[in-house]
Amino acid sequence: MSALKTFELCSPDGLRIAITDAGASWMSCVVPVNGDDREVLLGYETPADYLRQPGYLGAVVGRYANRIAGASFELDGQRFALDANEGPNQLHGGTAGFHRKVWDVAHHDQHSLELTLRSEDGDQGYPGRLDVRVVYRVEAPLTVSISFEARTDAPTLVNVSSHAYFNLDGPDRLILDQQLRIAGSRYLPVRADLIPTGEQSPVAGTPFDFRQPRRIGDALEALRRLDVQPACHDHCWLIDEPAGEGAAAVLRSGDGHLMLALHSDAPGLQFYAGEFLPQTPDRHGRPHLKHGGLAIEPEALPDSPHHPEWPQPGAVLRPGEVYRHRLTYRFVPSAASSFPSSTSPADKA
Repeated sequence: MSALKTFELCSPDGLRIAITDAGASWMSCVVPVNGDDREVLLGYETPADYLRQPGYLGAVVGRYANRIAGASFELDGQRFALDANEGPNQLHGGTAGFHRKVWDVAHHDQHSLELTLRSEDGDQGYPGRLDVRVVYRVEAPLTVSISFEARTDAPTLVNVSSHAYFNLDGPDRLILDQQLRIAGSRYLPVRADLIPTGEQSPVAGTPFDFRQPRRIGDALEALRRLDVQPACHDHCWLIDEPAGEGAAAVLRSGDGHLMLALHSDAPGLQFYAGEFLPQTPDRHGRPHLKHGGLAIEPEALPDSPHHPEWPQPGAVLRPGEVYRHRLTYRFVPSAASSFPSSTSPADKA
């Protein structure tokens, strides 16, 4: 294998990010905040770590982000057995999913990076040869966009996302004082193995209600008081219609000096509060802190192949179609950063 590569992009107003071709992973995100540079992304020490360490930090995950029960699905009357990498289920595309591939570099300049990958027929059990493209781009004002495209030569499943972990207060801090708002009035309850039960339940009156800004530590404590399993936030929210209008999620740092608005055109958003981060090392080889970062992953609903009754769009891609998914992360630094009453739609690709 040739040497792994790292690429740096910089926006005109000083936002700097780093990406590696190992898993097409987002390694670093440095935001200027009140005259100082603040690292807001969790990461590993070297590019090679992204191909062997657990946690999916910053990785592009696919073919199917999140979980598929029983590591199998049916499509057009045919059953496909997938690689099972989380007990009997599949998580984030399998043991050798997109996060463990070395991607090809198609283009790189100061503001953008384009990476491509060919996933062959049968890769991790999925049918069809899939050609995938991801473009990272930085621009003013303090914005990172990640755009995905995919084409197939046979019917298959496609659900690609970024598994970036954020901590807006910087490294070696907890996320408990950060406030999160999610534009979702329903969520997917899960079994103990984090597979959705099939219900689409209202968030009102539950620890999953983030329709108004909520301190993450308070939501976690409310969940623990229920004495249910799993006692963690690792669930999918159904983003309220119309999808893509306004921010799917807004996160505010605990010190109040930085805000992140995440735009997406996906029907779901997985929020994971980092309970098991100590199982994966940080940039210095030390275990990450429990709740040392959070993942907010826009995506198709987890285990959607087993729930054709759900009204949300599924994840089937057929020959002649083009899968597209765009994420936009807009950072807003301020001495007194506050939640907007509304957020304008992300620009169209």
